[in-house]
Amino acid sequence: MARRDLPEINAGSMADIAFLLLIFFLVTTTMDVDTGISRKLPEKQDDVEPPILKEKNVFIVTVNRSNNILVEGDTYMTIDKLREEAIKFIDNGGGLGNPIDDAKPAECDWCEGAKDPESSDHPNKAIISLESGRGTSYGTYIAVQNELVGAYTVLRNRLSEKLYGMSYTQMLKDNKNHPSKSLKDKITNIKNKYPQIISEAEPTK
Repeated sequence: MARRDLPEINAGSMADIAFLLLIFFLVTTTMDVDTGISRKLPEKQDDVEPPILKEKNVFIVTVNRSNNILVEGDTYMTIDKLREEAIKFIDNGGGLGNPIDDAKPAECDWCEGAKDPESSDHPNKAIISLESGRGTSYGTYIAVQNELVGAYTVLRNRLSEKLYGMSYTQMLKDNKNHPSKSLKDKITNIKNKYPQIISEAEPTK
């Protein structure tokens, strides 16, 4: 009996389909991208002579190469206690502050701190100095930053709730979605009363 040849399969159309599927998946597939940390850098300042600071108005936080947190040079502290200590320092209100809007220096009548004469005079004089070693882990340094920034957020939210019946965080969101002069003025007022002053020094060896 004669041998019957099998018909060949036309693979040209399959190649076209595979190519179209590849393009489809390339277009529709999303990839995870590391977004990094949202951080607004300070604006460039004019060359001015730095002011003379009182030691009591500087809250020094040091993170060494072993990721230990040292506060005021002599107190080891866990990160869960750092925000509370920063709030006590910023909100102390133990003296007169720097003039606001060309007004005379005045006491912080919105502060709820202990008014300890040995601690900061006023929120606009309270400076947090963050120092680190070159061996400090990135994760620990960022965690410490978050706690210090969080201290200002707590104080701003508290004052905003008291003055305007809504949190500072919510005002920022509302102003972003629906900008208004009224909200902007309220936000500026809260920021002036609790200015975020964090100094970050170059890492030490």
